[in-house]
Amino acid sequence: MGDMVIVAYRPKPGQDEALLALTREHVAILRRLGLATDRPCLAMRSRSGVIVEVFEWRDGALAIAHQTPEIHQMWDRYAAVCDYAPLSEVPESADLFAPFQPIDL
Repeated sequence: MGDMVIVAYRPKPGQDEALLALTREHVAILRRLGLATDRPCLAMRSRSGVIVEVFEWRDGALAIAHQTPEIHQMWDRYAAVCDYAPLSEVPESADLFAPFQPIDL
């Protein structure tokens, strides 16, 4: 077992498609490197365009990720196309049944 995480990515202007493409490969890269579990991951988009992703790190994998050059390169790609956002800044998170548009991964 690992840690389930929920992360929100706010695309930078004009970077919606690049962020979407990165989201579609993100967990596959983590899995290839043995850092994410096989538990199904989810990705969705808020009305304002924020992408929310849910996935599970393997136990201890986040510490390993910080030492893995390929992960640092991927994080640099994220930094180029989005800003991380606290869930509290995604308006839907205040709804009892938060509606999001699903993203096919």
